Amino acid sequence: MRWDNLRLVEPAGRERMTLPLFEQGAVVRTFDTPEFRGITFYEIRARSIINRVPEASRVPFRWTINPYRGCSHACAYCVWGETPVLMADGRTRRIADLRVGDCVYGTIREGAYRRYVTTQVLAHWQTAKPAYRIRLEDGTELIASGDHRFLTNRGWKHVTDSAPIQRAHLTINNELMGTGTFAPSPAQSPAYKRGYLCGMIRGDGHLGKHSYLRRDGSGGTVHQFRLALVDLEALQRTREYLTEIEVATTEFVFQTAQAGRKQIGAIRTQTSASVAVIAQAIGWPDAPSDAWCKGFLAGIFDAEGSYSRGILRISNTNALILDQIASGLERFGFSFALERNDRERPISCVRLLGGLREHVRFFHTVDPAITRKRTIEGSALKGDTPLRVAAIEPLGVELPMHDITTGTGDFIANGVVSHNCFARNTHTYLDLDYGEDFNSQIVVKVNAADLLRKELTAKSWMGEHIAMGTNVDPYQRAEGRYRLMRGILEALRDFANPFSILTKGSLILRDVDLLQECAAVADVGANVSVGFVDKDLWRSLEPGTPSPMKRLDVCRKLNEAGIACGVLMAPIIPLLTDSPSQLDATVRAIAESGATHLSPIVLHLRTGAREWYAKWLGENHPGLVAPYERLYALGAYAPKAYQDEVTGRVRELAAKYGVGEQGPKDARRIRPRPEEAPVEQSQPEQLPLL
Repeated sequence: MRWDNLRLVEPAGRERMTLPLFEQGAVVRTFDTPEFRGITFYEIRARSIINRVPEASRVPFRWTINPYRGCSHACAYCVWGETPVLMADGRTRRIADLRVGDCVYGTIREGAYRRYVTTQVLAHWQTAKPAYRIRLEDGTELIASGDHRFLTNRGWKHVTDSAPIQRAHLTINNELMGTGTFAPSPAQSPAYKRGYLCGMIRGDGHLGKHSYLRRDGSGGTVHQFRLALVDLEALQRTREYLTEIEVATTEFVFQTAQAGRKQIGAIRTQTSASVAVIAQAIGWPDAPSDAWCKGFLAGIFDAEGSYSRGILRISNTNALILDQIASGLERFGFSFALERNDRERPISCVRLLGGLREHVRFFHTVDPAITRKRTIEGSALKGDTPLRVAAIEPLGVELPMHDITTGTGDFIANGVVSHNCFARNTHTYLDLDYGEDFNSQIVVKVNAADLLRKELTAKSWMGEHIAMGTNVDPYQRAEGRYRLMRGILEALRDFANPFSILTKGSLILRDVDLLQECAAVADVGANVSVGFVDKDLWRSLEPGTPSPMKRLDVCRKLNEAGIACGVLMAPIIPLLTDSPSQLDATVRAIAESGATHLSPIVLHLRTGAREWYAKWLGENHPGLVAPYERLYALGAYAPKAYQDEVTGRVRELAAKYGVGEQGPKDARRIRPRPEEAPVEQSQPEQLPLL
């Protein structure tokens, strides 16, 4: 990365220097050999090596290992990122995915306070500017341009001054306005869904059976489940979750709209088998997981909760339900008060404390279905959140910035009131540039193997599947010198820990012996990525990687060695590798490699990747710039119709050539966790090591 102090020549005899984005020193090395010429390596001693994947991610694994940061493959597309913006429905969306007409939260001044209001996105565009990182005392981190303005307790301020013209700008101890960083939304796992059903049905449903006497004197039993709600969002979510456990329900109108009252919809089933399945699904778990607790809190809030005038309450008369609410809130660090009344049928209320900041955190943490119950419209913007500026640091690099225009002139990004030029707030940006520096400045975690052994020994580690190659390729050229993967594989073997590897490097064959030893004691899977077999395009678009045919040879040799290996046919590049003849040649070559599966993925162009690919396209295929602008006009993905057409052709060719029908998750052989199964991806994911 182009950190300022990396441009300085260190005094003779000094090999260690402190990098601004590392808390510890790093040994800086360069090697005067052809394969590493122009590349700088920063050898660090990492504090952790098994990294948890954010819950919001749609990938089917929870843990990953990345022994390197940056990648010497030098591909023209390989960076991701997202900055969450608060939408009008109370949820968040990546700023890169916003579109004109979307409704978000902004603020307006009303009386003595600014208040949150919903507003429309009127315009959305991108630019590139020098980036700064702003760190707040509560841990919130923001990346923005120097021209960006934040709302502080003393008015709007730019990130930096602009000599020679003076302007109001942030300084240490300025206080920003907002709720602070957003909590990640829960994954829609089976455990979450069962928790939701438990909270919803125990809170507001009817489930039971009763006996009756027939006219002929014989007895009968009626089984019944019914749920009646005004809010269709919760009713539809409940019905969807019941369908997934094979409980069919019918919809009906429970009560028609009357003067001053809305219509009440309902769902029901009266089969004994369905009622039995529901009763089992809403049973109290012996050891509820985090996911189950989040689902339960969402369900009971939708059923019995309210949010009005800045007060969030959940009411009930059942002691077991109240105890479960209290336990769940305590688990996620929420403070609350228990309120009781003295009526004949006493109702207890659990009231969440902490003001708007904690209310928003609750909504994002558990994700209730009912939009009207999670609205913050009209809430006052107060300075009671610890958002004091702790540090302002130049990153020494230009980054792609996003800006939107709204009806209020502002929006809520990552929990603070702001406008103008936001960058992607990801860990990648805190370490590496998205362009050439990503290819030429490599961070090496030299203690990866020792650290992995220590973390695998921890009592808290449950031996879950670990995915490697999901961020950068562990078998990039640097691995040939540092040999970190051998130590990592030895540790995984010794602890019989399942894992998978995604690579486009042939260096993985060096470790076939270790991979076989690992496969003898644990589930091991591999994938190589090959989007096309055109040699000229490979040399231009993927310099520094082994040729596509060499990667397919890796796939063949791994399968021959007993290591299940498939192929991600990614990316398929519109107008360059999607012709019938090119697709045929690629699928035929994949089939000849003996791949266990083939998974086609059309090129994704998210922020960062989009800018660098556009630059490459303009230099190498200028006639395609306009068609690409039209094809990707709506965002990172090509139109669904185009994707379906291309992937459909690939699947026909796969059937023609007899390629295995396993998916990438089958090749990884990821076993579902007891409390939740892997989340299906709504969009195929183009992995960032391409």
